[in-house]
Amino acid sequence: MADDPEEGMLSWDESVFRDEHVFEIDYVPETFAHRESEMRSLKYALRPAARGSRPLNVIARGPPGTGKTTAVQKVFGELGAQTDVRTVRVNCQVDSTRYSVFSRVFEGIFEYEPPSSGISFKKLFRQITEKLVEEDEVLVVALDDVNYLFYEGEASDTLYSLLRAHEAHSGAKIGVIVVSSDLNLDVIEDLDGRVQSVFRPEEVYFPVYDNEEIADILRERVERGFHEGVVSTEVLDEVAELTAESGDLRVGIDLLRRAGLNAEMRASRTVSIEDVEEAYEKSKYVHLSHSLQALSDSEIELLEVIARHDGERAGDVYDAFHEQTGLGYTRYSEIINKLDQLDIIDATYTNVEGRGRSRQLSLRYEPEAVLNRLEGN
Repeated sequence: MADDPEEGMLSWDESVFRDEHVFEIDYVPETFAHRESEMRSLKYALRPAARGSRPLNVIARGPPGTGKTTAVQKVFGELGAQTDVRTVRVNCQVDSTRYSVFSRVFEGIFEYEPPSSGISFKKLFRQITEKLVEEDEVLVVALDDVNYLFYEGEASDTLYSLLRAHEAHSGAKIGVIVVSSDLNLDVIEDLDGRVQSVFRPEEVYFPVYDNEEIADILRERVERGFHEGVVSTEVLDEVAELTAESGDLRVGIDLLRRAGLNAEMRASRTVSIEDVEEAYEKSKYVHLSHSLQALSDSEIELLEVIARHDGERAGDVYDAFHEQTGLGYTRYSEIINKLDQLDIIDATYTNVEGRGRSRQLSLRYEPEAVLNRLEGN
C-alpha cells in the first residue's frame, strides 16, 4: 500500500499518536458530551451525601458502551474533590463475591488491602462501618457490572449488607449505585424480598448514542489522541458508521487505536480506510473480549468445548466437557446459564424425537473468533 511520497514516512521514533491513552478503556475524558441529563440525575441522587446524609440509591442501566462507568467516575471525581464523601467503585466482573466487594471497599477506605486470609467477613464489615462512624463520613459504593454478582448468586447478600449497615452499626451512612449492562436482568425483581424492601433506587437509563453523537465523541478523541491531519474526515466517518452499526462506543474507540497502530506498521503519517477495515476485524469483538476476561478456568474450558461442538445438543457437549474436566452436570448447567446471560452463547430448548425437550447450544460469535481470544490472539 503506497503512501503519498510528499507526506514522507514515519521514522522509528515518531508516532501518529499525540496521546495513545485517550483510546484506553479506563480513560476518563475531560469533556463528557451527550450525557448531561444522566449526570444531573446522578448528582441529584448523591447531593444528600455532600450534606452528610445518606444519599439516594441508584440503578444506572443501559447497553454496553453507553457511558455508564464514565458517568460514575466523573461524578465520583467531582464529589471527592469538593466534599469529604468517600467513594469506591467496584468492578464486579473482577470482584464477584460479597467478600471481594467488601475487600475493595476496605481498600478504598483504609488505602491498603485487607489480609488475604484470616479475617472473617463479619470482622471486615465491622472495621469498615466503625471507620465510617469514627470519621463521620458518608460512603458511596458503585457496583459496576453488578450483573456479575447476580450470575454468581451474590447480589442479594452484598446489597443487603451495604443497605443494612446502619442497623448493624448505628451512624454508618452508605449509599449504593448499581450499574448494569444486562438489559435482560431485572435488578429489583431478581433480588431477595429482604433486599427489595429496603432498596428503592432512582433509575437512570443510558440509551445508545445516535450517529451524530458517536461522530462527535469520536471526533473529540481524535483531536486529543492523534496529531493533526492523521485522521481525515472520510476515515472518521467510516469509523463512526461502523461504531453505530455495533451500538457500542467502545468499538469505535478501540477501532481508532488499532487503525492508528496499523498506520504506524506501514510507517504512514495518516490512517487509511484500509487501516480501519483491517482493524475492525478485531475491534468488533470488544464486547466478547471484555466478557471473556471474567471467566474462570472451568468456564473457559466449557466455552472451548462449545466452540468445537457448536450447534450440538447440550447433552453431547456435556459428555465432552465431563470427559475433559471431570466436572458434574450441576456445575455444567450453572456455567451454561452464565454464558447464556453474558450473551456469549444461545441456549435454546428444542424438541428431539424420542428424547423430549433438549437444549441446543450455539455461539453468538464465530467459533474461531472465540478460540483465538481464549488463546490470547
